[in-house]
Amino acid sequence: VQLVESGGGLVQPGGSLRLSCAASGSALNYYAIGWFRQAPGKEREEVSCIGSSNDITYYADSVKGRFTISRDNAKGTVYLQMNSLKPEDTAAYYCVTSCAPSPPESGLDSWGQGTQVTVSS
Repeated sequence: VQLVESGGGLVQPGGSLRLSCAASGSALNYYAIGWFRQAPGKEREEVSCIGSSNDITYYADSVKGRFTISRDNAKGTVYLQMNSLKPEDTAAYYCVTSCAPSPPESGLDSWGQGTQVTVSS
């Protein structure tokens, strides 16, 4: 399966963005999908994850109450609604076919190419 993220951009603090992770090449409903982010000079961190049947969701403490993950398997897309954005949310955001993925360089899980989110006034 190939994943493509979209929806990133520049937003002011307190603003909102909705990221999309679109799948092609295989049915999305087979996979749990995780959202990760990485800011310059920082380690990659898991932001959120959703089970394949929309049955399980996970949120990092730093985004609880502000971000919402959802999926539409018919459309082959997972969404990350991000509200009340803060400057510390600035990062490249990636989706991946696992809630506990292997690193991108391993080739064991499918990672998207990333979409940049910048929160700044």
